[in-house]
Amino acid sequence: MSAPRFAALLLLTPLLILAQQFEVATIKPSGQDVQTQTSAGIHIDGAMVRYSALDLTLYLGMAYKLRNYQIIAPDWMTSGRWDITAKLPDGSTPTQIPDMLQSLLRDRFQMKTHRETRELPVYALIIGKGGLHLNESPPDPDNAPASPPTSVNAAISANSGTTVTYGNGAYFRFGNSQFEGRKLTVTIIADALARFADRPVIDMTGLTGKYDFNMEFSPEDFRAMMIRAAIASGASIPPEVLKLADASSGDTLFNAVEKLGLKLDRRKAPIETLVIDQSLRTPTAN
Repeated sequence: MSAPRFAALLLLTPLLILAQQFEVATIKPSGQDVQTQTSAGIHIDGAMVRYSALDLTLYLGMAYKLRNYQIIAPDWMTSGRWDITAKLPDGSTPTQIPDMLQSLLRDRFQMKTHRETRELPVYALIIGKGGLHLNESPPDPDNAPASPPTSVNAAISANSGTTVTYGNGAYFRFGNSQFEGRKLTVTIIADALARFADRPVIDMTGLTGKYDFNMEFSPEDFRAMMIRAAIASGASIPPEVLKLADASSGDTLFNAVEKLGLKLDRRKAPIETLVIDQSLRTPTAN
């Protein structure tokens, strides 16, 4: 490397490091009552980034662009929820936010990680023998406003269930014995289905469009599915509630998926994982 280029690299290095960090950031326990109403996710407003009511495994997934099943972490990481408010440095873009979040987690939680590939049991989401029955979403109008690609928000209510929105009319909703989705890629559908499954769901359809769908279940089957989703998330379930999960055969999700022209196929697949070797339970002072 020539001397001028080396000198230029030395001058740029502090700027490159700075660009991977938030200008300022605060982390505090979430004050929201998850038993009543919760709004969770990430919201970007100009230079301000706000995360609400997420546990550490969800933050790790956002920071490293991994699915929840790719995070190998201690159980306690799902037990607390945190709010983060951060300011982007001048000249940065939303695409740099994951790297900045990585840096913040490493710094405040003194987190150490490593990556490894593991052979894990999965459900491969594939197109069924009878062909696809999903309805492709109508295209957005040319003048539709674009939402930041990292903006994802969730609302949880005892009355209306859970709704996760992705902007521009894209969302999925669980509630009232229904699973409804609009303008979703099959990859997002697979991630949503994994909430009710006992293993990761991997999109292997090869489909690239966006789709609308609606699954309906009996109240008993839907209640059993929600209990299984709580078990999969690591929640502590009383024995009397666990008995309610036996109210359905467990094949309900498979049957509903088949009605969409899809199939959940049991397989094993090599999955890249992020292993948490060390982390504080509470962050260092802001």
